[in-house]
Amino acid sequence: MSHPSAAHDRGRPAAAPLTAAWDTGPEPLPLGSAPVPEYGSGSLADLLPTLAAGMAVPGMTATIGELAPADRACVFLIDGLGWEQLRAHPEYAPFMTSLLGSSRGGTGRPITAGYPATTATSLASVGTGLPPGAHGLPGYTVRNPDTGELMNQLRWQPWTDPHVWQPRPTVFRLAHDAGVHAVQVSAPTFQNTPLTKVALSGGTFLGRLPGEERMDLAAEQLAAGDRALVYTYYSEVDGAGHRFGVDSDTWRGQLGRVDLLVQRLAEQLPPRSVLYVTADHGMIDVPFDEEHRIDFDEDWELRAGVALLGGEGRARHVYAVPGAAGDVLACWREVLGDRFWVASRDEAIAAGWFGPQVDTRVYDRIGDVVAAARDDVLLIASEREPKESAMVGNHGSMTPAEQLVPLLEVRS
Repeated sequence: MSHPSAAHDRGRPAAAPLTAAWDTGPEPLPLGSAPVPEYGSGSLADLLPTLAAGMAVPGMTATIGELAPADRACVFLIDGLGWEQLRAHPEYAPFMTSLLGSSRGGTGRPITAGYPATTATSLASVGTGLPPGAHGLPGYTVRNPDTGELMNQLRWQPWTDPHVWQPRPTVFRLAHDAGVHAVQVSAPTFQNTPLTKVALSGGTFLGRLPGEERMDLAAEQLAAGDRALVYTYYSEVDGAGHRFGVDSDTWRGQLGRVDLLVQRLAEQLPPRSVLYVTADHGMIDVPFDEEHRIDFDEDWELRAGVALLGGEGRARHVYAVPGAAGDVLACWREVLGDRFWVASRDEAIAAGWFGPQVDTRVYDRIGDVVAAARDDVLLIASEREPKESAMVGNHGSMTPAEQLVPLLEVRS
């Protein structure tokens, strides 16, 4: 909360506090400056409900008003392909670049991923049509309130009953129950994963490994029903970004490959169909030096009072030991506050980071302190998270590079 400035006496400025001479640290970022996702009008959670509403699926509402209804809709999600990265590489993605003006119903604007901008959270938002505070996957790793352990929601470790953790029905299931031909075409390895069960299940899963076969099969399945909702996925852009960075030849090669796949699918659309190409998040490369990579495992100030460190390098959930939450919040703001938006759990919820409301079952999964990176910095944990700490490309926060994703459109 902001407070009025000190009073002025007869036009003369009040004397500065004595502590001002020693208070040389940077001011914490105002929480109101964090660019909150467009929940309810232009986020990933709004996409499938809008498409399903156009197919007259009961209970679905078209909240992305720019999208015209279609009897047959295919969503092609490219893991890790942010709006800014696509626009920066037109020579490697000529087909998708030609579609930039079609994004978000011809407005030429992106949509937002949701917070945090990470795969498990975003895929759950896509599949359930709900923001993170409602579907309950609010981060890469979060505390399970029932066990006190960190739960990795991408790899689903340690094991937790998927349908207890996320009991809401998916849009695919609701569409299938309403008579829509609902199909997921993806790599066979994803068929029985817990994340698929809680986020993308419903209808039929068809596994195909080569990307070209996935595109061909997705087009076939669109034509298999008068009303059809088809989802397909490509993961390798994200993998190249994490390992080599989005400023690498390997990443650019993957972008060129997926561009050809998008064109292949677009050229096979049956009548009365629409293809939407989107992503779960963007990505940012973070330099390997102490200025840009702050190591939690080597920083005693940041560790003080912390029982568990969750989330990921650019979107942290911090769980305090009992009674220490206020002190942890104050310390993290002092140490990181000019580079991260640092909020208490209640402040982050009130600001709408996780959506317009947070379910009771989800509340304690969110950290006592939530920290979202603004600059090209990373809060690594070199001992606890050696693999994640070694990644070149990272994501999770609310910056445009991570948060904005395309919604390219092709209609037949």
